[in-house]
Amino acid sequence: MSVNNNVFLPTSAKELAARGWEWVDVILFTGDAYVDHPAFGAAVIGRVLEAAGYRVAIVPQPNWRDDLRDFRKLGKPRLFFGVTAGAMDSMVNRYTATKRLRSDDAYTPDNRADMRPDYPSVVYTKILKDIYPDTPVVLGGIEASLRRLTHYDYWQDRLRPSFLVESGADYLVYGMGEKVVVELAQAMAQGRSPRNTPQIAYLSKNAAVCGEEVLHLHSFEECLADKSKYGENFVKFETESNRLEARTIVERVGQEYVVVNPPYPFLSEDEIDASFDLPYTRLPHPRYRGKQISAYQMIKHSVCLHRGCFGGCSFCAISAHQGKFISSRSERSILGEIEKITAMEDFRGYLSDIGGASANMWRMGGVDVHRCRKCSRASCLFPKKCLNLHSDHTPLLELYGRIRAVKGIKKAFIGSGIRYDMFQGGEYLEVVLKHHTSGRFKVAPEHTEDNVLRVMRKPSYDLFEDLRRNFRKICEKENLPYQIVPYFISSHPACNEQDMRLLAARTKGVSTEQVQDFTPTPMTLSTTIYYTGINPYTGEKIYTARTREQKQRQKDYFFAKER
Repeated sequence: MSVNNNVFLPTSAKELAARGWEWVDVILFTGDAYVDHPAFGAAVIGRVLEAAGYRVAIVPQPNWRDDLRDFRKLGKPRLFFGVTAGAMDSMVNRYTATKRLRSDDAYTPDNRADMRPDYPSVVYTKILKDIYPDTPVVLGGIEASLRRLTHYDYWQDRLRPSFLVESGADYLVYGMGEKVVVELAQAMAQGRSPRNTPQIAYLSKNAAVCGEEVLHLHSFEECLADKSKYGENFVKFETESNRLEARTIVERVGQEYVVVNPPYPFLSEDEIDASFDLPYTRLPHPRYRGKQISAYQMIKHSVCLHRGCFGGCSFCAISAHQGKFISSRSERSILGEIEKITAMEDFRGYLSDIGGASANMWRMGGVDVHRCRKCSRASCLFPKKCLNLHSDHTPLLELYGRIRAVKGIKKAFIGSGIRYDMFQGGEYLEVVLKHHTSGRFKVAPEHTEDNVLRVMRKPSYDLFEDLRRNFRKICEKENLPYQIVPYFISSHPACNEQDMRLLAARTKGVSTEQVQDFTPTPMTLSTTIYYTGINPYTGEKIYTARTREQKQRQKDYFFAKER
């Protein structure tokens, strides 16, 4: 099939010329291949800016090792450069939990593993600031978002300051950036300072910002000298980020201050619809013709229903990036996207996923918003479900029914993780098993032992056993030859070899998919415990497996049960 390059955002001087453009407003550099799909951040930001009337170009996976022609080929933008490492933190993308270099990269054509550097956020920005010192650079994406303040870097085994400091960027956008990036562009186009823009971070010589509503953290240098200060910072940061109305955060680094403005409120239905309704081609750029992009193959026939997660698992950074409060798309927007998918040439009737960060949180949240404004709980589900949480699955079940009724849909699978602590068997589980499961129902209890699950902020394994019983009953009733497949984590803080021995014994006879070795990633409670050795909320000392040998012994217990 021939695809007109002009329906994509331009990626080369030739494509700019084809549009008759001699200049652009914004040039986006990304560590991923350019796929014009709402699951790829650079495409989303590019389309949002385009819809606001700006000229945007994208430079995917620039070569940082040659004469840097990729950084020069489109010249200087009128407003700013945008830089993102891509859809994943580059270090999670490039290395295993044991710090071994991966042999492939799903976000690169033909899975090549050498198309992005470690920390592209820093590498790309330094190059751009060297070539174009007077042009603003705006960092975004999950890598920058989770490194906006002092953070522990597992791969270098040290504390690092905000990526604003390390990269030399002018601004950092955290979280999902549609509203922010348009306001930044408007401010720059009008010659105004963007520093009052919500949901950005920047460096300042002055700590006295934004009046009295400021949360001051321990400095980077104090955290280096005392791990407990870093733990205290994390508690303050996490508590503030889980508020419906947050304050400005200030952290000193050397003689400067990292200023993190409060976020926008979570997106309304109209706002999130506007982002997903943009004219994406849903295809890789024609420059990749004849090549495979694995990440695209996985999601090209999937639909995201909502953003955010109120689960608050200790090892997960979703709420630190997407937020705790749920932004749900309208039925109209969701069904409209599905109809576009059914019109794709390679669609054969099967949606690979209808979900989100957690599959079953669409249209859920606080019943009384005034109570939410007073709350700073990290999780609405742990240690027990909040009484103010609306978690009725009826609207979601009705949506599933409407999806199944779309002409051309044979099956709509749920590939995202389902929070089974929000329902006990019942209609939701039955509908999912009858209509939205491929034969292997995957869930993530993560562990069996309560002392580990408490640190993970996960429910008791007894709840999984209840789920398994309900699963069997439904499968027997409906004559479904399905398996329930649980996922587990080894080497998580508080987990020792005895805990893994007990896990292996308790799951004997259970068809398990895998055990994932815990990887400390920035801005999570589990990583803070890994680095400091204590739970910063309680001061309790917590054991964590740290060496490769300790980690391997924990995994060996899991696999030994199947021999």
